[in-house]
Amino acid sequence: MGQPVAYFEINSPDHKRAQDFYAQMFDWNVTAVPEMGGYSLVDTGAGEDAIGGGIGPSDSPADAGVKIYMRVDDLSAYLERAERLGGKTVMSPITLPGDAGQIAIFTDPDGNAVGLWS
Repeated sequence: MGQPVAYFEINSPDHKRAQDFYAQMFDWNVTAVPEMGGYSLVDTGAGEDAIGGGIGPSDSPADAGVKIYMRVDDLSAYLERAERLGGKTVMSPITLPGDAGQIAIFTDPDGNAVGLWS
């Protein structure tokens, strides 16, 4: 069985503008998470099986843009697989606040950033 898309993320140098834009554009519920430094969680309002997301500040120009996260059972194993296939780890696993799990990020051979979530 393949790994599902589990989360999307939109990062912007003007994250408040991006949050307002997407909330108005698609009627999304965008809720700030104060302990995450300007990051907001997105509920698209499309039901329980819909993919949720987040909109937040970009740390660098390379971090700005849209990213998808795949749900996996072993972040390190998937980062190793990405590197064997020509990708590159750009963020080692980190633990998210609360019980939200862990994430990591790699780039594919074309430089597209892809997130992993466990």
